[in-house]
Amino acid sequence: MNKYIVSLLLIIIVAGCKPRQSEEDKEAVARRVHVTERNPVDVMILKRTVFQKELVSNGRLEALQRSILKFRTSEVLEYLPVKNGSRIKKSQVIARLRQYQLKQNLDQAQLTLAQARIQMEDILLTMGYGNTSRDKIPSNKLEYARIKSGMASAEISLRQAQFNYDATVLKAPFAGKIANLKFRQYDQVDAGADFCTLIDDSHLEVAFPVMETELTEVQPGKEVTVVPFTTNIPVQGHVTEINPAVEENGLVKVRALLKNPGTLLDGMNVKVYVRNAVAGKLVVPKSAVLLRQNKEVLFLYKNGEAYWTYVKIEMENSDSYAVVANKDRGATLNPGDTVIISGNLNLAHGSKVSIK
Repeated sequence: MNKYIVSLLLIIIVAGCKPRQSEEDKEAVARRVHVTERNPVDVMILKRTVFQKELVSNGRLEALQRSILKFRTSEVLEYLPVKNGSRIKKSQVIARLRQYQLKQNLDQAQLTLAQARIQMEDILLTMGYGNTSRDKIPSNKLEYARIKSGMASAEISLRQAQFNYDATVLKAPFAGKIANLKFRQYDQVDAGADFCTLIDDSHLEVAFPVMETELTEVQPGKEVTVVPFTTNIPVQGHVTEINPAVEENGLVKVRALLKNPGTLLDGMNVKVYVRNAVAGKLVVPKSAVLLRQNKEVLFLYKNGEAYWTYVKIEMENSDSYAVVANKDRGATLNPGDTVIISGNLNLAHGSKVSIK
């Protein structure tokens, strides 16, 4: 009898619990459906504003001053206080060749000149001009004495020896950085061989092409933004030169000058942006415009629902579009409309949405 009562009580308890569990499941499903239907979105209020129209081109940086340095004489490299990347001042010594033999040649040339000077004095003495001031000796007589004594030849030899001796020292013609240094200490350096390149990269030029149809948007003095592919850090500059010739492919070469903040290198590849302000445009971020049925659309927010509107893109820059309503599709778009700018990828016309 007791077993029967216990069993009956268990049946009643289980039967009483089932409906409550079912109600809880239904509520959970309802909540999930509600969340799914109410898509969270970000919005903006549309208004007419200034649109920054962009002309985008690829360019290459070039140092404002760049010089390939060479020795004018051949010798062994004896002194090398710099390396690639070294920053040096104007007139600073970059390298020096072995000077012993050239110093001997210079000393010999100075001695030869001194001997020729004595010989010239003897010749002038025999000609009767021993105590005569040089400016009172007839020029033809003086030139005769210079040539006969070997003085003229000795002067030329001394100048050449001095030139060769001075050429053993390579100095910086301007302040800059060392690049493309190919030699090491004690290497043999031949006259005329490219020794290194000196680059003044405190200021750089960027050379970039523009279409001839876009030339009206680029004028001398116009500000440009230069963005290296490696760092994506923008640097400002201004147009300095427009080549007055159109190439066969319809491009015109333009140059702009910019100050190096220390992150730019000669030869670096960059993006160049030239911006022109256009007033009175309806501007939205690129995330607001989607493709539906191969047409550009954006979603408007109205009373908790999303309604797509066909648009046409008038202009674009790196992050925004200037748009107008696609009247061919019967669309309207006006200042004051609320535009959905995020959370719109999976929306359909009439989707339930909630503003984040």
